[in-house]
Amino acid sequence: MILLHRPNSQLLSLAGKSLALLVSGGGERKVRVAMASNGVSGLDMEKKSGGGGGVEDIYGEDSATEDQLVTPWTVSVASGYTLLRDPHHNKGLAFTENERDAHYLRGLLPPAVLNQDLQEKRLMHNLRQYKVPLQRYMAMMDLQERNERLFYKLLIDNVEELLPVVYTPTVGEACQKYGSIFRRPQGLYISLKEKGKILEVLKNWPERSIQVIVVTDGERILGLGDLGCQGMGIPVGKLSLYTALGGLRPSACLPVTIDVGTNNEQLLKDEFYIGLKQRRATGQEYAELLHEFMCAVKQNYGERVLIQFEDFANHNAFELLAKYSKTHLVFNDDIQGTASVVLAGLIASLKLVGGSLAEHTFLFLGAGEAGTGIAELIALEISKQTKAPLEETRKKIWLVDSKGLIVHSRMESLQHFKKPWAHDHEPIRALLDAVKSIKPTVLIGSSGVGKTFTKEVVEAMTSFNKKPLILALSNPTSQSECTAEEAYTWSKGRAIFASGSPFDPVEYNGKLFVPGQANNAYIFPGFGLGLIMSGAIRVHDDMLLAASEALAAQVTQENYDKGLIYPPFCNIRKISAHIAANVAAKAYQLGLASRLPRPEHLVKYAESCMYSPVYRSYR
Repeated sequence: MILLHRPNSQLLSLAGKSLALLVSGGGERKVRVAMASNGVSGLDMEKKSGGGGGVEDIYGEDSATEDQLVTPWTVSVASGYTLLRDPHHNKGLAFTENERDAHYLRGLLPPAVLNQDLQEKRLMHNLRQYKVPLQRYMAMMDLQERNERLFYKLLIDNVEELLPVVYTPTVGEACQKYGSIFRRPQGLYISLKEKGKILEVLKNWPERSIQVIVVTDGERILGLGDLGCQGMGIPVGKLSLYTALGGLRPSACLPVTIDVGTNNEQLLKDEFYIGLKQRRATGQEYAELLHEFMCAVKQNYGERVLIQFEDFANHNAFELLAKYSKTHLVFNDDIQGTASVVLAGLIASLKLVGGSLAEHTFLFLGAGEAGTGIAELIALEISKQTKAPLEETRKKIWLVDSKGLIVHSRMESLQHFKKPWAHDHEPIRALLDAVKSIKPTVLIGSSGVGKTFTKEVVEAMTSFNKKPLILALSNPTSQSECTAEEAYTWSKGRAIFASGSPFDPVEYNGKLFVPGQANNAYIFPGFGLGLIMSGAIRVHDDMLLAASEALAAQVTQENYDKGLIYPPFCNIRKISAHIAANVAAKAYQLGLASRLPRPEHLVKYAESCMYSPVYRSYR
């Protein structure tokens, strides 16, 4: 029996030939498959234009091809049994009577035919029966492995309910227990064992038209620390959101974990740990492995593949971004994505608190990747608005790290990325004292340490601000600097609050407060789509500002009336299209776009590029 799932397989070397197969098994079945001269099938040739940011939509995954018939395999087989186990094409009970006859599925399925909407309704009912979030996560991952389109249909249609399941906060627990719940490998694992062979490893991945790679080394997973190889849950989760929220095709996404060991003693002693059981490689050994990976990616997938760094420790994150931003299309979500989404919230919040960004004073708890990344983007936006030099606009922004307020007298001992934020001020050790001295209008937590915005801190913020803006950004929920209820209660209902992980609405003095979520998922899917559909070859800071402005513009008066500074996630695909259009427009303006000519209507073009999870009709 011959089976070929994906047209880009190496088996398609029969270029320029017409292949007639006689496949036996329960009777002789004659199958004819047309092969094009470049080694791709008739299915590949069906649609060469339109979706996926101008990249060939070889599986007919974009919404623009929704009404076209597709062939679920290139070489037919004697039984449809394997088709039911191919998540890319499996429709379960949604196979029609004609499809069951045409693809040898008779008897392999119960007789009932359920459409996709009914399947979705049944699965959502089942998911809601689980009381433990990790069980929901595992159920969703199982669904992704057996029926890709139904997984994304569920996630897109129920995004507000399922986002906390497939991503933060549940993904944090999933990473902690990844070895125990591991079933089937997802993505590529590249360890020190593969040094010198990374290009070969990349070629083991079945897809060739990769547009975005999310890569982690697992050293700083959310606020949970070093989880080593088990950090794979983060790239898998992020890329699920790239597809569901930003419309990138699943086949164009590649999750990667770089395993250089772990310093987590608990994992090193765990008999079920799935990664290398050794201390983390550092220095030259680490740098050489990462460099080989970056070069191999560019060689295998080209100049325009987006590489998103995810959850690297501070000392590596800044260095990797600085090193490769000049030679690759790279993006660090912890530094740049977080900064962009927070800046969007700040721009939107001005309608509630008044004034311009330049008139506000910002105090951060946490001076790592997120804190310094946000601070820099705020300073850039103020500089853009006021035409003041960046060195001047930074003076409105203060940072507190584990040793206290970052001031000029500490300059000698500071890490390089903290030095721009060392201002003239006497040393202050405690956050509360810093709040009382600096008197910020905006308090931002990116420390990864929970319960640090105490009652005294929030009350101090409220004492000199009519509407204090409090952003508790650390993930997961357990690491949040304070809860929504604490912020609203301690500020007597005056705070404008947003967090990194979701919180339920809070009732205070008869009024319902709906906390916003400064979730990176607002930004990176649309940002990535904008880069890909314009064929951008580098990321520029102005693109991040463009993404922030596009997101802030999506907040409606109805949202403001509820105290929200972010739009609801139920409109996320529309939001992503607007962000993508703004980012693409900036890429064209800066001369960094390679897909020409520029589409006339960028928002409509972004929407047309988006993956559709609706089932296709099979011949």
